[in-house]
Amino acid sequence: MTGRQRLIMVLLLTASFTLAVDFSILNVALPRIGADVGFSLDHLQWIATSFALCAAGFTLFFGRVADLFGRKRLFITGMALLGIGSLVGGLAPDPGLLLVARVAQGLATAAVTPAALSLLTTSFPEGPLRDKALGLNGSLMAAGFTAGAILGGLLTDLLSWRWAFFINIPIAICVLILAPKLLTESARGNRTKLDVRGAVTVTLALLLLVFGLTTAGEKGWVEPLAWGPLAAGVVLFIVFFLMEKNTAHALVPVTILRRNNIAWGNIAGILAFATETSLVFVLTLYLQQVLGYTPLGAGLAFAVLGIGTVVGGIIAPKLIGKLGNKNTIITGLSIQAAATGSLLFINTSQTSLIIVLIATFIGGVANLAAIVGFMVTATTGLPDTEQGLATGLTTMSQQIGITMGIPVMSTIIAASLLHHGNGGAPDQVVHAVLPAIGINAALCLAAALLIALFLRRPAPVAA
Repeated sequence: MTGRQRLIMVLLLTASFTLAVDFSILNVALPRIGADVGFSLDHLQWIATSFALCAAGFTLFFGRVADLFGRKRLFITGMALLGIGSLVGGLAPDPGLLLVARVAQGLATAAVTPAALSLLTTSFPEGPLRDKALGLNGSLMAAGFTAGAILGGLLTDLLSWRWAFFINIPIAICVLILAPKLLTESARGNRTKLDVRGAVTVTLALLLLVFGLTTAGEKGWVEPLAWGPLAAGVVLFIVFFLMEKNTAHALVPVTILRRNNIAWGNIAGILAFATETSLVFVLTLYLQQVLGYTPLGAGLAFAVLGIGTVVGGIIAPKLIGKLGNKNTIITGLSIQAAATGSLLFINTSQTSLIIVLIATFIGGVANLAAIVGFMVTATTGLPDTEQGLATGLTTMSQQIGITMGIPVMSTIIAASLLHHGNGGAPDQVVHAVLPAIGINAALCLAAALLIALFLRRPAPVAA
């Protein structure tokens, strides 16, 4: 790796880590934000939902925009939007302006994440260097989710929740100063037209899907605002697929969706992100409601998970070099399943924290190995002109996985609470979280089995 490549990697990874932190940095501060700005309790979730809707809904669109109009240009524009949105959010005096800021941050995430990933994949050729770069990217992004919870708690307790916004501004300024000097603009794709119909359709489909999943997590699956948007989103996805088959300048060429490594690689990614992020949600309830930890204490307990993800990102390229992409994904998901399964032995005793710490560390290492394997698999065998599309798809899979897991786990917990009693006593919460943990482990095993059966080596494609 040359000195310039190292600088490019540090620049892009810094941007990706910052965006990952933004996903969770405000979660522990939501009650205080509501009190300060004037959010009612039943509307607090929109601080997170408005961000997630834009981050997931527009990622595929911006991934294709990066291919057609320039990744460097989109990356710089997105980081500028992140800085402006963070400034507005930190100064916001009312709920409306705060939501505008979160929308801006979500759009910045949707633009920067695929642009940064495609700049990363095109800066390093397929092979060990790209695997190493993607490994570090995956570990820092996963660690960012954990760091966000810890950092959000520290900033809120020591300074103010507004610093959760302000902290992005100096980072965005540094990136904006260095990016024009370090990054090289990508060659534009052969198609000069953007598929506007396809972009609108798939963006609406993703927005409906994320909104439905988020609502299901908040109000349950019987709520019409949960299953209604989900059904409409599925219909729009079908319409989008049929539309793309007959579009000359398709946003997502159907041929790329038919490639085995693209399809199954992204399925693996969705399940890897869904299982790990939803497990964090389940264990957060356990640590606070059963063991009595504060939000900051629970966040600090997940520091070992963050360490595990960094370790996983470092060793993943070596595993890929020895085992190959497919076997790395299978091994990672299988070990993650075993680590998650060990959590079935937790109870109301404080000594259960030892099981949680060991299981989350091992599971974090294994999960990140699987995620890096998915990223390498889903961006292999494609020309540079389609890397923005490929990384847009992987980013979309990541966002859907993060959004999908928590509503599923919360539904299982809610059903268990109804069965065992909904008083919120520690033993009732334990009996509620154990089925969710068991299903989470089963999903990891199912994902490993699907990849073992259906994922094939990608055929090489000329650039």
